[in-house]
Amino acid sequence: MRKIIHIDMDAFFASIEQRDNEAYRGKPVAVGYSGPRGVVAAASYEARRYGVRSAMSSKVALRKCPHLIFVPTRFEVYQSVSRQIMDIFHEYTDLVEPLSLDEAFLDVSENFKGIESATRIAQEIKIRIQEETGLIASAGVSLNKFLAKIASDCDKPNGLFLIRPKDAERFVEQLDITRFFGVGRVTAKHMQRLGIKTGFDLKQYSLEQLTAIFGKVGQQYYLNARAIDDRPVEAHRIRKSIGAETTFEYDLDSITDLLKELKPVAEEVIDRIRKKNFKGRTVTLKLKYADFKNISRSRTFLHPIDSADTLFCAGKELLQTVDISPKIRLIGLSVKNNDSIEWIDAIQLQIDFEYDA
Repeated sequence: MRKIIHIDMDAFFASIEQRDNEAYRGKPVAVGYSGPRGVVAAASYEARRYGVRSAMSSKVALRKCPHLIFVPTRFEVYQSVSRQIMDIFHEYTDLVEPLSLDEAFLDVSENFKGIESATRIAQEIKIRIQEETGLIASAGVSLNKFLAKIASDCDKPNGLFLIRPKDAERFVEQLDITRFFGVGRVTAKHMQRLGIKTGFDLKQYSLEQLTAIFGKVGQQYYLNARAIDDRPVEAHRIRKSIGAETTFEYDLDSITDLLKELKPVAEEVIDRIRKKNFKGRTVTLKLKYADFKNISRSRTFLHPIDSADTLFCAGKELLQTVDISPKIRLIGLSVKNNDSIEWIDAIQLQIDFEYDA
Protein backbone atom coordinates (compact mmCIF):
# COMPACT_ATOMS: atom_id res chain seq x y z
CA MET A 1 0.00 0.00 0.00
CA ARG A 2 1.42 3.36 -1.02
CA LYS A 3 1.82 6.16 1.51
CA ILE A 4 1.43 9.59 -0.08
CA ILE A 5 1.67 12.98 1.62
CA HIS A 6 0.60 16.29 0.13
CA ILE A 7 2.09 19.34 1.85
CA ASP A 8 0.54 22.74 1.16
CA MET A 9 1.89 25.91 2.73
CA ASP A 10 -0.83 28.11 4.20
CA ALA A 11 -1.13 31.56 2.55
CA PHE A 12 2.54 31.21 1.62
CA PHE A 13 3.46 34.61 0.13
CA ALA A 14 1.30 36.58 2.57
CA SER A 15 2.55 34.56 5.56
CA ILE A 16 6.15 35.34 4.64
CA GLU A 17 5.33 39.05 4.51
CA GLN A 18 3.63 38.87 7.91
CA ARG A 19 6.56 36.91 9.31
CA ASP A 20 9.06 39.49 8.11
CA ASN A 21 7.09 42.61 9.09
CA GLU A 22 5.49 42.70 12.52
CA ALA A 23 3.18 45.55 11.44
CA TYR A 24 1.35 43.18 9.07
CA ARG A 25 0.62 40.47 11.63
CA GLY A 26 -3.04 39.89 12.38
CA LYS A 27 -4.06 42.28 9.59
CA PRO A 28 -5.56 41.68 6.14
CA VAL A 29 -2.62 41.54 3.73
CA ALA A 30 -2.56 41.04 -0.02
CA VAL A 31 0.61 40.42 -1.99
CA GLY A 32 0.39 42.11 -5.35
CA TYR A 33 -0.20 45.48 -7.00
CA SER A 34 -3.01 47.78 -5.90
CA GLY A 35 -3.21 49.83 -9.11
CA PRO A 36 -6.11 49.85 -11.58
CA ARG A 37 -4.82 46.73 -13.38
CA GLY A 38 -3.51 45.09 -10.23
CA VAL A 39 -4.29 41.55 -9.19
CA VAL A 40 -3.98 39.81 -5.83
CA ALA A 41 -1.19 37.22 -5.97
CA ALA A 42 -1.88 35.93 -2.45
CA ALA A 43 -4.09 36.85 0.49
CA SER A 44 -3.61 36.34 4.21
CA TYR A 45 -6.26 34.48 6.17
CA GLU A 46 -7.34 37.77 7.73
CA ALA A 47 -8.01 39.09 4.21
CA ARG A 48 -9.79 35.90 3.15
CA ARG A 49 -12.41 36.48 5.85
CA TYR A 50 -13.56 39.45 3.77
CA GLY A 51 -13.74 37.37 0.63
CA VAL A 52 -10.37 38.42 -0.78
CA ARG A 53 -8.81 35.65 -2.85
CA SER A 54 -5.72 35.15 -5.00
CA ALA A 55 -6.21 36.00 -8.68
CA MET A 56 -8.88 38.58 -7.74
CA SER A 57 -8.57 42.07 -9.20
CA SER A 58 -7.19 44.58 -6.71
CA LYS A 59 -10.18 46.83 -7.35
CA VAL A 60 -12.62 44.11 -6.25
CA ALA A 61 -10.39 43.16 -3.31
CA LEU A 62 -10.35 46.73 -2.00
CA ARG A 63 -14.10 46.96 -2.40
CA LYS A 64 -14.47 43.86 -0.22
CA CYS A 65 -11.85 44.99 2.29
CA PRO A 66 -11.17 48.77 2.18
CA HIS A 67 -8.41 48.54 4.81
CA LEU A 68 -6.55 45.81 2.89
CA ILE A 69 -2.75 46.23 3.01
CA PHE A 70 -1.05 45.67 -0.34
CA VAL A 71 2.56 44.46 -0.27
CA PRO A 72 4.77 44.16 -3.38
CA THR A 73 5.94 40.70 -4.36
CA ARG A 74 9.41 39.49 -3.36
CA PHE A 75 9.89 36.44 -5.55
CA GLU A 76 13.52 35.89 -4.57
CA VAL A 77 12.51 35.61 -0.91
CA TYR A 78 9.68 33.20 -1.70
CA GLN A 79 12.04 31.08 -3.78
CA SER A 80 14.60 30.99 -0.99
CA VAL A 81 12.05 29.87 1.59
CA SER A 82 10.69 27.30 -0.86
CA ARG A 83 14.16 25.79 -1.21
CA GLN A 84 14.39 25.50 2.57
CA ILE A 85 11.10 23.61 2.64
CA MET A 86 12.03 21.33 -0.28
CA ASP A 87 15.30 20.49 1.50
CA ILE A 88 13.28 19.31 4.49
CA PHE A 89 11.18 17.07 2.24
CA HIS A 90 14.30 15.49 0.75
CA GLU A 91 15.52 14.47 4.19
CA TYR A 92 12.68 11.94 4.20
CA THR A 93 12.48 10.80 0.55
CA ASP A 94 13.83 11.48 -2.92
CA LEU A 95 10.33 10.97 -4.31
CA VAL A 96 9.28 14.61 -4.05
CA GLU A 97 7.09 16.12 -6.77
CA PRO A 98 6.84 19.92 -6.44
CA LEU A 99 3.65 21.41 -7.87
CA SER A 100 4.62 25.02 -7.18
CA LEU A 101 6.72 27.01 -4.72
CA ASP A 102 4.43 26.13 -1.85
CA GLU A 103 3.19 22.57 -2.35
CA ALA A 104 4.45 19.11 -3.19
CA PHE A 105 3.64 15.42 -3.14
CA LEU A 106 5.90 13.03 -1.22
CA ASP A 107 5.90 9.24 -1.54
CA VAL A 108 7.06 7.98 1.87
CA SER A 109 6.14 4.31 1.37
CA GLU A 110 9.87 3.75 1.83
CA ASN A 111 11.68 6.63 3.52
CA PHE A 112 15.18 7.45 4.69
CA LYS A 113 14.21 7.48 8.37
CA GLY A 114 12.45 4.11 8.33
CA ILE A 115 9.28 5.55 9.82
CA GLU A 116 6.25 3.30 9.26
CA SER A 117 3.58 5.96 9.84
CA ALA A 118 3.07 8.49 7.03
CA THR A 119 1.01 10.58 9.44
CA ARG A 120 3.95 10.77 11.82
CA ILE A 121 6.23 11.87 8.97
CA ALA A 122 3.74 14.57 7.94
CA GLN A 123 3.58 15.81 11.54
CA GLU A 124 7.37 15.89 11.80
CA ILE A 125 7.64 17.84 8.54
CA LYS A 126 5.05 20.38 9.69
CA ILE A 127 6.96 20.92 12.92
CA ARG A 128 10.28 21.23 11.08
CA ILE A 129 8.82 23.80 8.67
CA GLN A 130 7.45 25.91 11.52
CA GLU A 131 10.68 25.73 13.53
CA GLU A 132 12.98 26.50 10.59
CA THR A 133 10.92 29.02 8.62
CA GLY A 134 8.35 30.36 11.09
CA LEU A 135 5.55 29.32 8.71
CA ILE A 136 2.73 26.83 8.95
CA ALA A 137 1.69 24.14 6.51
CA SER A 138 -1.25 21.81 6.06
CA ALA A 139 -0.79 18.15 5.18
CA GLY A 140 -2.94 15.43 3.70
CA VAL A 141 -2.10 11.74 3.99
CA SER A 142 -3.60 8.87 2.04
CA LEU A 143 -2.93 6.02 -0.37
CA ASN A 144 -2.72 8.12 -3.56
CA LYS A 145 -2.18 11.63 -4.89
CA PHE A 146 -5.84 12.38 -5.55
CA LEU A 147 -6.86 11.65 -1.96
CA ALA A 148 -3.77 13.23 -0.36
CA LYS A 149 -4.41 16.48 -2.25
CA ILE A 150 -8.02 16.61 -1.10
CA ALA A 151 -7.02 15.70 2.47
CA SER A 152 -4.60 18.63 2.72
CA ASP A 153 -7.50 21.03 2.11
CA CYS A 154 -9.77 19.48 4.74
CA ASP A 155 -8.46 21.15 7.88
CA LYS A 156 -6.76 24.40 6.89
CA PRO A 157 -4.86 26.26 8.19
CA ASN A 158 -2.21 24.24 10.04
CA GLY A 159 -4.15 21.04 9.42
CA LEU A 160 -3.24 17.37 9.22
CA PHE A 161 -5.90 15.09 7.74
CA LEU A 162 -5.71 11.36 7.09
CA ILE A 163 -7.95 9.43 4.70
CA ARG A 164 -7.52 5.75 5.58
CA PRO A 165 -7.68 3.18 2.78
CA LYS A 166 -10.74 1.50 4.29
CA ASP A 167 -12.58 4.84 4.39
CA ALA A 168 -11.45 6.15 1.00
CA GLU A 169 -14.35 5.16 -1.24
CA ARG A 170 -16.99 6.24 1.25
CA PHE A 171 -15.18 9.55 1.74
CA VAL A 172 -15.17 10.24 -2.00
CA GLU A 173 -18.85 9.35 -2.35
CA GLN A 174 -19.74 12.11 0.11
CA LEU A 175 -17.39 14.65 -1.46
CA ASP A 176 -18.84 17.68 -3.24
CA ILE A 177 -17.91 17.56 -6.91
CA THR A 178 -16.37 21.05 -6.73
CA ARG A 179 -13.68 19.65 -4.41
CA PHE A 180 -12.49 17.04 -6.88
CA PHE A 181 -8.92 17.77 -7.95
CA GLY A 182 -9.04 18.58 -11.68
CA VAL A 183 -12.68 19.70 -11.74
CA GLY A 184 -12.72 23.43 -12.46
CA ARG A 185 -15.64 25.83 -12.28
CA VAL A 186 -16.80 25.30 -15.84
CA THR A 187 -16.66 21.50 -15.58
CA ALA A 188 -18.34 21.58 -12.17
CA LYS A 189 -21.26 23.59 -13.60
CA HIS A 190 -21.56 21.13 -16.49
CA MET A 191 -21.62 18.23 -14.04
CA GLN A 192 -24.19 19.92 -11.85
CA ARG A 193 -26.47 20.41 -14.85
CA LEU A 194 -26.23 16.64 -15.34
CA GLY A 195 -27.22 16.07 -11.72
CA ILE A 196 -23.67 15.23 -10.62
CA LYS A 197 -23.23 17.01 -7.31
CA THR A 198 -21.21 14.49 -5.29
CA GLY A 199 -18.76 11.67 -5.78
CA PHE A 200 -21.65 9.25 -5.36
CA ASP A 201 -23.49 10.89 -8.26
CA LEU A 202 -20.37 10.71 -10.41
CA LYS A 203 -19.96 7.04 -9.56
CA GLN A 204 -23.30 6.24 -11.18
CA TYR A 205 -21.89 7.04 -14.63
CA SER A 206 -20.09 4.36 -16.60
CA LEU A 207 -16.63 4.82 -18.08
CA GLU A 208 -18.15 4.96 -21.55
CA GLN A 209 -20.62 7.67 -20.52
CA LEU A 210 -17.97 9.84 -18.86
CA THR A 211 -15.53 9.64 -21.76
CA ALA A 212 -18.36 10.42 -24.18
CA ILE A 213 -19.25 13.53 -22.18
CA PHE A 214 -15.84 14.76 -21.02
CA GLY A 215 -13.40 13.12 -23.42
CA LYS A 216 -10.13 11.59 -22.24
CA VAL A 217 -10.36 13.18 -18.78
CA GLY A 218 -13.58 11.20 -18.25
CA GLN A 219 -11.41 8.19 -17.42
CA GLN A 220 -9.78 10.14 -14.60
CA TYR A 221 -13.20 11.11 -13.22
CA TYR A 222 -14.34 7.48 -13.41
CA LEU A 223 -11.33 6.27 -11.41
CA ASN A 224 -11.36 9.15 -8.91
CA ALA A 225 -15.03 8.52 -8.12
CA ARG A 226 -13.85 5.09 -6.93
CA ALA A 227 -10.91 6.59 -4.96
CA ILE A 228 -8.45 5.19 -7.52
CA ASP A 229 -5.37 7.09 -8.67
CA ASP A 230 -2.35 5.11 -9.84
CA ARG A 231 -0.22 8.09 -10.84
CA PRO A 232 3.26 7.86 -9.31
CA VAL A 233 4.95 10.67 -7.44
CA GLU A 234 7.40 11.88 -10.07
CA ALA A 235 10.66 13.46 -9.01
CA HIS A 236 11.35 14.18 -12.69
CA ARG A 237 8.95 15.81 -15.08
CA ILE A 238 8.97 16.53 -18.75
CA ARG A 239 8.80 20.26 -19.33
CA LYS A 240 6.12 20.76 -21.95
CA SER A 241 6.33 24.48 -22.60
CA ILE A 242 7.96 27.76 -21.71
CA GLY A 243 6.13 31.04 -22.06
CA ALA A 244 5.65 34.61 -20.92
CA GLU A 245 2.85 37.15 -21.10
CA THR A 246 2.09 40.74 -20.24
CA THR A 247 -1.05 42.63 -19.25
CA PHE A 248 -1.34 46.16 -20.66
CA GLU A 249 -2.00 49.24 -18.59
CA TYR A 250 -4.69 50.14 -21.13
CA ASP A 251 -6.55 47.91 -23.59
CA LEU A 252 -5.07 48.03 -27.10
CA ASP A 253 -6.53 47.64 -30.60
CA SER A 254 -3.61 48.85 -32.73
CA ILE A 255 -1.41 46.27 -34.46
CA THR A 256 1.55 48.62 -34.06
CA ASP A 257 1.05 48.91 -30.30
CA LEU A 258 0.51 45.17 -29.94
CA LEU A 259 3.74 44.39 -31.80
CA LYS A 260 5.62 46.78 -29.52
CA GLU A 261 4.35 44.76 -26.55
CA LEU A 262 5.02 41.44 -28.29
CA LYS A 263 8.75 42.09 -28.80
CA PRO A 264 9.84 42.04 -25.13
CA VAL A 265 7.60 39.03 -24.52
CA ALA A 266 9.44 37.11 -27.25
CA GLU A 267 12.78 38.15 -25.76
CA GLU A 268 11.70 36.98 -22.30
CA VAL A 269 10.62 33.58 -23.63
CA ILE A 270 13.90 33.05 -25.48
CA ASP A 271 15.84 34.06 -22.36
CA ARG A 272 13.98 31.39 -20.37
CA ILE A 273 14.46 28.83 -23.15
CA ARG A 274 18.22 29.36 -23.15
CA LYS A 275 18.49 29.17 -19.36
CA LYS A 276 16.67 25.83 -19.39
CA ASN A 277 18.28 24.46 -22.57
CA PHE A 278 14.75 23.82 -23.77
CA LYS A 279 13.90 22.80 -27.33
CA GLY A 280 10.46 23.43 -28.76
CA ARG A 281 8.98 23.81 -32.22
CA THR A 282 5.36 24.88 -31.63
CA VAL A 283 4.68 28.59 -31.07
CA THR A 284 1.40 29.61 -29.45
CA LEU A 285 0.09 33.17 -29.34
CA LYS A 286 -2.33 33.93 -26.52
CA LEU A 287 -4.64 36.94 -26.43
CA LYS A 288 -7.11 38.06 -23.80
CA TYR A 289 -9.77 40.53 -24.90
CA ALA A 290 -11.17 43.35 -22.80
CA ASP A 291 -14.18 41.15 -22.00
CA PHE A 292 -11.74 38.48 -20.65
CA LYS A 293 -12.36 36.06 -23.50
CA ASN A 294 -9.18 34.08 -24.29
CA ILE A 295 -8.10 32.91 -27.72
CA SER A 296 -4.92 31.23 -28.94
CA ARG A 297 -3.31 30.47 -32.27
CA SER A 298 -0.45 28.02 -32.89
CA ARG A 299 2.05 27.09 -35.56
CA THR A 300 4.57 24.24 -35.59
CA PHE A 301 7.97 24.66 -37.23
CA LEU A 302 10.43 22.10 -38.58
CA HIS A 303 13.24 23.23 -36.27
CA PRO A 304 13.36 24.37 -32.62
CA ILE A 305 12.77 28.07 -31.95
CA ASP A 306 16.11 29.51 -30.83
CA SER A 307 16.02 33.27 -31.38
CA ALA A 308 13.85 36.18 -30.29
CA ASP A 309 13.57 37.40 -33.88
CA THR A 310 12.24 34.04 -35.07
CA LEU A 311 9.77 33.87 -32.20
CA PHE A 312 8.66 37.47 -32.70
CA CYS A 313 8.07 36.90 -36.43
CA ALA A 314 6.06 33.77 -35.68
CA GLY A 315 3.98 35.67 -33.15
CA LYS A 316 3.49 38.52 -35.61
CA GLU A 317 2.19 36.12 -38.28
CA LEU A 318 -0.22 34.55 -35.79
CA LEU A 319 -1.38 37.96 -34.59
CA GLN A 320 -2.32 38.91 -38.15
CA THR A 321 -4.77 35.99 -38.28
CA VAL A 322 -6.97 37.21 -35.42
CA ASP A 323 -9.51 39.98 -34.96
CA ILE A 324 -8.15 42.78 -32.77
CA SER A 325 -11.08 45.16 -33.15
CA PRO A 326 -12.35 44.12 -29.71
CA LYS A 327 -9.60 45.65 -27.59
CA ILE A 328 -6.86 43.42 -26.18
CA ARG A 329 -5.78 43.46 -22.51
CA LEU A 330 -3.09 40.73 -22.53
CA ILE A 331 -0.70 39.14 -24.99
CA GLY A 332 1.49 36.09 -24.49
CA LEU A 333 3.78 33.70 -26.31
CA SER A 334 4.82 30.15 -25.49
CA VAL A 335 6.96 27.50 -27.11
CA LYS A 336 5.93 23.87 -26.80
CA ASN A 337 7.25 20.39 -27.60
CA ASN A 338 10.00 19.12 -25.36
CA ASP A 339 13.03 16.98 -26.12
CA SER A 340 14.63 16.88 -22.68
CA ILE A 341 13.83 15.74 -19.15
CA GLU A 342 14.86 17.93 -16.26
CA TRP A 343 14.07 18.63 -12.66
CA ILE A 344 10.82 20.53 -12.36
CA ASP A 345 11.22 24.17 -11.40
CA ALA A 346 9.88 24.82 -7.95
CA ILE A 347 8.80 28.19 -9.25
CA GLN A 348 5.98 28.29 -11.77
CA LEU A 349 5.05 31.94 -11.37
CA GLN A 350 3.26 34.31 -13.70
CA ILE A 351 4.62 37.83 -13.41
CA ASP A 352 1.25 39.11 -14.58
CA PHE A 353 -1.41 37.45 -12.43
CA GLU A 354 -4.74 37.14 -14.20
CA TYR A 355 -8.26 36.52 -13.07
CA ASP A 356 -11.63 35.50 -14.51
CA ALA A 357 -14.27 38.16 -14.82
